[in-house]
Amino acid sequence: MRLYALCKKTWVMSLLVFALAVSLTPVSQAAASLSVSQALENQNNSVQAVKGYVVGQPTGTSTVITSNYPNDYALALADSANETNTDKMVYVQIPSNLRSTFGLQSHSELKGKSLTVTGTLTPYFSHPGIKSVTSISTETGGTDPTPDPTEPTVPVEDYYRTAAGKTGNTLKTELHNIIDHHTELSYSAVWEALKKTDEDPANANNVILLYTGRSQAKSTNGGGVDDWNREHVWAKSHGDFGTAMGPGTDLHHLRPTDVSVNGTRGNLDFDNGGTEHSEALGNYFDSDSWEPRDEVKGDVARMLFYMAVRYEGDVSDEPDLELNNAVNNGAAPYHGKLSVLLQWNAQDPVDDRERRRNDIIYSDYQHNRNPFIDHPEWVNEIWN
Repeated sequence: MRLYALCKKTWVMSLLVFALAVSLTPVSQAAASLSVSQALENQNNSVQAVKGYVVGQPTGTSTVITSNYPNDYALALADSANETNTDKMVYVQIPSNLRSTFGLQSHSELKGKSLTVTGTLTPYFSHPGIKSVTSISTETGGTDPTPDPTEPTVPVEDYYRTAAGKTGNTLKTELHNIIDHHTELSYSAVWEALKKTDEDPANANNVILLYTGRSQAKSTNGGGVDDWNREHVWAKSHGDFGTAMGPGTDLHHLRPTDVSVNGTRGNLDFDNGGTEHSEALGNYFDSDSWEPRDEVKGDVARMLFYMAVRYEGDVSDEPDLELNNAVNNGAAPYHGKLSVLLQWNAQDPVDDRERRRNDIIYSDYQHNRNPFIDHPEWVNEIWN
């Protein structure tokens, strides 16, 4: 028994020594970086460090440009510096405080360089990506700090940097270059997007309808008499683009509206006057025009100003949309009435709901902005 007790005591002491040794063994504080291919396979909202080579800047789900970078907002990483297949790339959303150091417009020499990016593995541009980035480091180990959470998520002035000081057609062209090549949605995807962009701030289950101002359940979208549907504020027959991806699905001019009210508005141009609509009080119409309620007159005008700048016909299958001072424009790629739209822009200034909508479209869907919400004064710089 004494021998058994001695052996047992010796065994316990050995176990304690082993446990102490294990507890004192240094443990690495940093997990190994993932490769880009591993990041592509693990889009699970986990926070990871990903190492790869800069191969360009994403401007769409399947588009990565390798020169003439439009801004400093994003970059694409791959396991090879020579990769050209976007399916083998991960897209990185660069936070505002790192753009001056790692943005490709400012530092095109970063292309081909190795970076380690730490952030959340989640889609960006509807493509495997890294968002909420906390640090980016170079091959030599230089790193940048965690973003200041008080910084705005959308640095508006930086976005329009190249437009500063321009006027007239020069400004119009530069704004087009800035907001062009946005991420395009399918027409079916617009339903869910509108449920977020036009959500009633007082009731998260509802959307606010553009012309009536009515708060209505998100679930009542469809084609029934009292349902809400997708209104093309720039009438889709004006340029005959229908519901094609691009102008036909651009959230900056698509809004939820009552089905029957939308049917009455049809493809009418915008102007003052007419008969008040019985279901949409404050809205007036006649045989050739529609006048929206006062609360959204400026919204309507700024949506049309956006469309006239975004779509210049410089890309195959995209129309050249222009504003004119006429009504009865029919299928021509024109919308009026410009003089009235200018009045409405001044009469109904930008409000917080409009700004919020612009931010959501930029950050969550199309990754472009309506410049006339951010800078309504540019309307007169271009059209007056």
